Amino acid sequence: MVHRIDFTSGVVLDHGTYIKSNESSKDEKWVCRAHTYEIEEAEESSSYRRPPIASETNNNEFSESIDLNGRIITKRTPLQDFYAHQCIFITGGTGFLGKILIEKLLRSCSDLTRIYLLVRPKKEKSVESRMEDLFKDPIYDRLREEMPKFHHKVVAVAGDCTIQGLGLSTSDRDSLMRDVSIVFHVAATVRFDEKLKLATAINVQSTADVISLCKDMEKLKAFVHVSTAYANCISREIKEKFYEYPITNDELLSIVNCLPDETINEICPRLISPWPNTYAFTKAIAEDLVRTKNKSLPMGIFRPGIVISTAHEPIPGWIDNFYGPTGIAAGVATGVLRTMHCDPKVSANIVPVDLTVNSLIASAWDVAMQTGRRDEDMLIYNFVSAVDAPFTWEDFRTTNTKYANEYPLSNAIWYLSFNMNKHKFVNAIYVVLLHLMPAAVIDIVSVCVGRKPRLLKTYEKIHKFSSVISYFSTREWNFSNDNVRDMWERLDPRDKQMFYFTMRGFDWQEYFKNYIKGIRVYLFKDDLKNVDDCRKKWQRMYWMHQIVKGLVASFGFWFLWKAFSSVFK
Repeated sequence: MVHRIDFTSGVVLDHGTYIKSNESSKDEKWVCRAHTYEIEEAEESSSYRRPPIASETNNNEFSESIDLNGRIITKRTPLQDFYAHQCIFITGGTGFLGKILIEKLLRSCSDLTRIYLLVRPKKEKSVESRMEDLFKDPIYDRLREEMPKFHHKVVAVAGDCTIQGLGLSTSDRDSLMRDVSIVFHVAATVRFDEKLKLATAINVQSTADVISLCKDMEKLKAFVHVSTAYANCISREIKEKFYEYPITNDELLSIVNCLPDETINEICPRLISPWPNTYAFTKAIAEDLVRTKNKSLPMGIFRPGIVISTAHEPIPGWIDNFYGPTGIAAGVATGVLRTMHCDPKVSANIVPVDLTVNSLIASAWDVAMQTGRRDEDMLIYNFVSAVDAPFTWEDFRTTNTKYANEYPLSNAIWYLSFNMNKHKFVNAIYVVLLHLMPAAVIDIVSVCVGRKPRLLKTYEKIHKFSSVISYFSTREWNFSNDNVRDMWERLDPRDKQMFYFTMRGFDWQEYFKNYIKGIRVYLFKDDLKNVDDCRKKWQRMYWMHQIVKGLVASFGFWFLWKAFSSVFK
C-alpha cells in the first residue's frame, strides 16, 4: 500500500492502492484503485462505493509513504503513535458504537498491543461464543481482509455492568490494572423506559466501578466516559461543562440500593423529574459522579448526539438496530407509520457512528495531551451536528421519503405516506384516522378469515415508542461544541484524513441515500438485487393508495352532503 503525497506540503492527498500508469512522464502519475464494498445495486454495474461525504477525503491508512527518492518509508501519525503499544479497555464493545470503535482501532491503529473487551456471559452463550458472533458481523469483513489475525489482539474479559465491581475476577482485574493505559467506558442501557434500578446499576454504578478500577491502573494515560448530548436536556443551553442537579449520585445510589423495587417504581416519576426518562436522568447523574469521584484522573466526557448508521467506513450505511430515528424510518418505509408527534422545524441532531467513533478516538489523545484540564475543568465534548451541519426533522422526512421511494422494501404493507404534527392533539386525530381505524378494519378481516389479528398490537408498540421520543423531536436545544472544534484544529493533517470527524460541509443527501439502503440490507435483509421487482410492486401500491384516498374523499363528501341536506331540508 502506498500513498500519493504532495511533496511541497508533506500531506497525503488521497488513499487506496496505487499503480503506476503506463504513461511515462517527468512527474509520476498514479491511478487509484479505490476500496469497494460488497453491496451491489441491481441497476448498477459498479460496486457500492464509499461516497465522498465531505470536501476532505477520509484516509484510513498512513502506515506507508514515499520519500523524494521513491522509497517506501514507515511513519505513524500522532494519533497512531499515541495508541501504538498500548492496551485498551472497552466496556460496551458488543453494542452498536462499541463495534465500530473496535473495528476502527484495530484497522487504523494496528500497532496497539491489545484490546480488553468486557463481555457479559449469557445463559445460552458463553463469552467465547459471543465473541465469535461479534466478529461475524459484516463490518469486520474489511478488517479480515487487511488484518486476518486481528482477533488475536482482542481479549474477552468476563464481566457484568449490573454487578458491583463489574463482576470481574481477581485475575482479570489484576491484568487490567497492570496492562491498560487507555479506557473507553461505552456501556449503557439506551432504553428510555428502563426500570430505574437497572438503569442506575448500568449507567451510574458501573461508571463508579470503572473509575475505581482506573485509579489502580499504573499506566493510565486517558479515560473517556461516553455520555449523551441529552444528559442535560433539562437545560435549553447545553455547553461543554458540568451542571448541577437536584439529586447527587450518592443519594440516588442509596435510594435504589435501600428501597424495594415496588417503592422505587412508584416514586420514579417524581424522582427523575424534570428529566423525561430514566435514560437521560441516569446519564446526567453519571456525569455528576464523574465530576465528584474522578480524583484528578486523566479523564474526559464524550457526549454524542443521536447516533445512527455509518457514513462511509468500514462500509457505508451499516446499522444494526431500530433505535430512535431508524425505527421511524423503518416504520415509514414499510407503510406502517403514517403520523408522528414531531415539530418539523426542530433540529434532528443526528450524527453518523463512524464520525462519532473517530472523534471519540481523538478525544482520548486530546485528554492525555491537555494535562491542565483535570477535575472540574476536565474536557467535555459535545459531538453534535446541530452546530456545524443543522438538519431538521422536516429535512429528515423529505430526504428519507425520497430514497425510501427509490429503494422500496419487499415487505412493505402499504405505500409510503407520512405526516409530522407539532401539536399533540392534531397528531392524536391523525393516529385515530390513519392508524387505529385501518388497523381495526384489517384485524376484523383477519379474524373473519381465520387469521390472528396483529396490527392493533403492532400500533400499540409503535405509539409507545413514538411517545417516548416525542420529547426530543418537539424541543430545540442550543449546543456549543468548542472543545470538539478545537480538537479538530489541533489534529495533524494526516489524522484529519484518517480520523475524519468534523461535521462541516457534511453531505446529508448522500448520507441518507446510503442510510435507507443500509436499513434495507442490514436490518430487513432485503437484497438490493430485487429492487426492480420491488419498484414494480411499489408502483401498484401507489395506485392502490390513490384509489383508496379517492374513495375515502368521495365518501366524506357524500356524508357531508347528506348531513347538510338533512339540516336544510
